[in-house]
Amino acid sequence: MGTFRWKGDAVNASEDDIDFHLPTPGEDDRPGIEELIDDDDILDDDLVDEDDLADDEELADDYYPEDATEDDIDVAVALYREDGQPTAVTLDPGLVNDLDAMIEFLRRLPGDAGAIGMVSLVSEVFVIVRVRGKTVQVFLSDALAAEEWPIAHDIADYLGEDIPEDDDDAGPLGDGAILADAGLHEIDLDAIASDYDEDTTVLLERIATKIQFGPKFREVLADE
Repeated sequence: MGTFRWKGDAVNASEDDIDFHLPTPGEDDRPGIEELIDDDDILDDDLVDEDDLADDEELADDYYPEDATEDDIDVAVALYREDGQPTAVTLDPGLVNDLDAMIEFLRRLPGDAGAIGMVSLVSEVFVIVRVRGKTVQVFLSDALAAEEWPIAHDIADYLGEDIPEDDDDAGPLGDGAILADAGLHEIDLDAIASDYDEDTTVLLERIATKIQFGPKFREVLADE
């Protein structure tokens, strides 16, 4: 056997004096290591099923609120001026659940300056959609409603906004200046939308009055 050196001193050692062996490549001779590796319960608890995660993400992407029923709809009205005269017509309930369909309907109305759609749902949330030719503006009184109502969900999608999940993110969503040229400034619309203690039908009536459609709006309410 060769010579081992320890702190500069030479020590002669024979094979009988030294009893050691190198572990076989691939082996780990630490105590208990085999038991740890063979413990399926420990390993399985730490594994994540990627298929389950994919399914969860797909379900989230496919999520869409159930349609508002006629009982959920307080008022759904289109406002426009024809030959300078204010006009109001009731919107079909189907339009209340489909932003694209509402936009197309409003675009076909003979309004001098386009048409305005107004919807109130369960006295808690309102929507305003304004269409002037190719120009479309949308406003939602409470962003959290995008989790509950198709029209609100569509507005969030249209704006490219994430649907909020926290009450801290509550508040209006969309173009606050949607009616600025009609007499309702952005700061005033935001203030009306933030009045969460008031029935949203009342809030829409307040808005309609501000833009000189009050009597026609009230006629629609009286007919419902």
